[in-house]
Amino acid sequence: MPRDTLTREQVITAAVELMDAEGLDGLNMRALGRRLGSAATAVYWHVGSKANLIALAGDQAWGEVTLPDPAAVGWRAAATAMAAGLHAMLTRHPWVVQAFGSYPLFGPAKARHDDHLLAIYEAAGFPAGKADQATAAVCTYVLGNALGPAAAASLTGKLSRDGGDAGKRMGDTMSRAREIATQFPRLRARLETPTAGYYAAPAHSFEFGLQAILDGLEAQLPLRHTEAGRNARKPSLSRPRTIPRPAAGLTAVKPPHQSDDAR
Repeated sequence: MPRDTLTREQVITAAVELMDAEGLDGLNMRALGRRLGSAATAVYWHVGSKANLIALAGDQAWGEVTLPDPAAVGWRAAATAMAAGLHAMLTRHPWVVQAFGSYPLFGPAKARHDDHLLAIYEAAGFPAGKADQATAAVCTYVLGNALGPAAAASLTGKLSRDGGDAGKRMGDTMSRAREIATQFPRLRARLETPTAGYYAAPAHSFEFGLQAILDGLEAQLPLRHTEAGRNARKPSLSRPRTIPRPAAGLTAVKPPHQSDDAR
């Protein structure tokens, strides 16, 4: 494809597709040019450098994460949806996780995501500094859960480029790891279950951990932002009653058993 008919958006989309298929290490301008039917120089002309292309591709991926309105769904539901959306995006594009340690990832979509995430935790009641910490805690958890698929994708790509049957080599490696694990009683007990796999977490582990983190964050909120705080503002039933004094100029009504002599 000639340079004047090739667009920057086409280059970015093709780069995303190439890295989805072959990982971060599979991206080079010649391979991308072949995919686009264009010369590598034409690709460079549109994006400037490989590092800039990875930043642009990463920002396109970040734009896939939806931004729920905390005013409409509540801060906790919004935080859950954004964490799940980020995890899903990183699982679809494991090269984004691989790029974190080697390339700067930035752009309007990522900035919009980060700003909206801060707004959610501020809506929950966290002051600015604490909102930053809450955001960091949740994002670090999400990234940690995405490392496994990213590492597997990277290793599979490397084995494929080295030649041979990548699936068989991965299977042989996991078999050796499993043999070592069965020497330890708790790992052996888990690996003996029908659906167990070494390095595989139980179903819904991501959701379990995310809710545990959000429980901990919610517990640190000021009382007025929590259910406990709303309950704390209700009057206590054990509180002693205060009998109001009669207004000036009014005569108090005597109980029926009280006589004038009793006074």
